[in-house]
Amino acid sequence: MAEEKLAGRPSRSTPHARLRRLEAVINPASGHVGPHSAEQIEAIAAEFGIAVRVAEASPRDIAPALKKAIGAAPDLVIIVAGDGTARMAADLAGPEGPLIAPLPGGTMNMLPRAIYGARSWQDALRETLAHGEVRTVSGGQIDNHTFYVAAIIGSPALWAGAREAMRFGKVGLAVSKARRALAHAFSTGVHFSLDGGPREKAEALTLICPLISRTMEDETALEAIVLDPHGAGEAVRLALKTMLADVIGDWRSDPAVRAQPCRRAEVSTRGRLPVLLDGEPEWLGSRAEIRFRPAAFRVLAPPLAAQAAPEAIIAP
Repeated sequence: MAEEKLAGRPSRSTPHARLRRLEAVINPASGHVGPHSAEQIEAIAAEFGIAVRVAEASPRDIAPALKKAIGAAPDLVIIVAGDGTARMAADLAGPEGPLIAPLPGGTMNMLPRAIYGARSWQDALRETLAHGEVRTVSGGQIDNHTFYVAAIIGSPALWAGAREAMRFGKVGLAVSKARRALAHAFSTGVHFSLDGGPREKAEALTLICPLISRTMEDETALEAIVLDPHGAGEAVRLALKTMLADVIGDWRSDPAVRAQPCRRAEVSTRGRLPVLLDGEPEWLGSRAEIRFRPAAFRVLAPPLAAQAAPEAIIAP
């Protein structure tokens, strides 16, 4: 635990927020955090004359540390940890809680990349304290689980492991995980209904949040992507497009893909539903309901942050 005394410090105004008290929660064991992150946060905050209190927490202590930080009602809560912690902080803060800054401290960094672009967490923090503006972020909810980037429902969610292995150059592991994912393809499929429409069946359904959607310019709905390859050949083609999206372009242009706006949906399958929520795998029951949340939480971030391409963030 590293602490900075909170009294007697002047406030700092960004163009859209006055900052006097900051809380920070970090997981030093997370992907890109490191053992000296507490001191780095304190030093960056000191550049702007802002008081900060930093809590270093192990994975099992993250939840109580976040609750304490958010419960203190500071002007901003900084999070430097993995994707699961970023999503937990957004859930705890909600639209009425303090501003949060979920910085890229994990491995995939799906939500941080969507908000801050391809910055290190140190650069993102410094630019946020200098030029940060308040943004309300929308999202989605599937049963009791939230997502703010995308939800991938169905067997393509199992491709996430293969794509991550490919990203880190582990070709053998990627092939092994791809074979396992392909073995589960076409076993059941997903039945779904969008906005009360007719029941349909597809291999998978992806719900993309307005935060990264290329087509939802106004934050009024999710972008529903229906993935419906016909046969193993099309499934392999679509899988390769998602795994190599950075090289070969927008995987959503594949003929096995259909897109439309959606505010609510129902999904079901014969067994359990494999789901990828902002990069985090989950298994749900055989039925689930999805709804759009127009105001989920508020962030402080630099204006016009460069975002990663949607397919680079969400493709399974």
